[in-house]
Amino acid sequence: MTNPTRTRAASAHFAPAGAIAAVLGLLLFAWSVRRAGVAEILEGIRRVGHGFAVILLLASMRQAIRALAWKVCIEPPHRLPFRHALAAVMTGDAIGNLLPVGPFASEPTKAVFVRGRVPLMAALSSVTVENLLYTFSVAVVIIAGTVAFLSGFPLLPPALRVAGVAAIASMLMLIGGAALVFRRKVRVVSGGVAWVSRRGVAQRLLEAQLERLRTFEERVYGFYARNQRLIGPVVLLDALFHVLAIAEVYVTLALISSGPGPGLLTAFVLETVNRVITIVFKFVPLRLGVDEAGTGLMTSALQLGSAAGVTLAIVRKARVLFWTTIGVVLLVRRGFSVDAVLRQARGAADS
Repeated sequence: MTNPTRTRAASAHFAPAGAIAAVLGLLLFAWSVRRAGVAEILEGIRRVGHGFAVILLLASMRQAIRALAWKVCIEPPHRLPFRHALAAVMTGDAIGNLLPVGPFASEPTKAVFVRGRVPLMAALSSVTVENLLYTFSVAVVIIAGTVAFLSGFPLLPPALRVAGVAAIASMLMLIGGAALVFRRKVRVVSGGVAWVSRRGVAQRLLEAQLERLRTFEERVYGFYARNQRLIGPVVLLDALFHVLAIAEVYVTLALISSGPGPGLLTAFVLETVNRVITIVFKFVPLRLGVDEAGTGLMTSALQLGSAAGVTLAIVRKARVLFWTTIGVVLLVRRGFSVDAVLRQARGAADS
């Protein structure tokens, strides 16, 4: 069970962190908008118009794909109807977008949301497996997008070239390290907890969780051995997710541009930047400010002007807010408050 005192203490730490991140994000947002030009941004948003429905449709298809990928990762005899998986994905994303705890709450929230239909341990392990495969696909996209960026735009500043090479090296190290951990079945979580416990830190509490953590790791490591035939479909679903993400950027740029929109290569590069921003700044609610600043700087480097990038980020944020609102509504309809689901999600992560 979750310790209420520890939960309140965690909330007390998250609250000021979220407030600081929000204030800094607002300042960065204001700087980005002023730098790009308010009139140019408003004109770009006006051009989107009814095309925003297409953007929402592409985003909904991506959420459906993540829900289907998760559904595939749930091992028999457990089954999760697609509509419940989709609702859980929406609520998890809503929590992750709104709060500075990011995936530490959003992923357990999905398991909590369906705990009446799938046992908590099975839901958590399947969420973890799906996230690991998705993370692998993101690493591949970042490598491919960065290679396309470096080769397709030869007149880049040296600093951007260095950053691109560093991004490729980081992703290769991530993939290599993850492959080594899985091959050797390294007990990362339970081993780390055992190490901390042996040093007398919360020893009684941690020792009580060790067996559950080992069981959890065994389910995750054993997934591939038991379900090799499922890896291919999940990888294909993740690939389709990224294709639709690039399509969303392409459509948005085409809508906000006054002339012919940038090509698919540019959309691919900008989606790669979006993935990097999402990973690095997951703790910033809604990526406020950092998305606008980062995308604006990149479109400037690509000779599109910073207004195009800031407008793209603002339209993306409007899409995120739309689906986040639906996720919160789904939580409320299930009788959860945000605080209640966070308490249960933390308890799920601890158990």
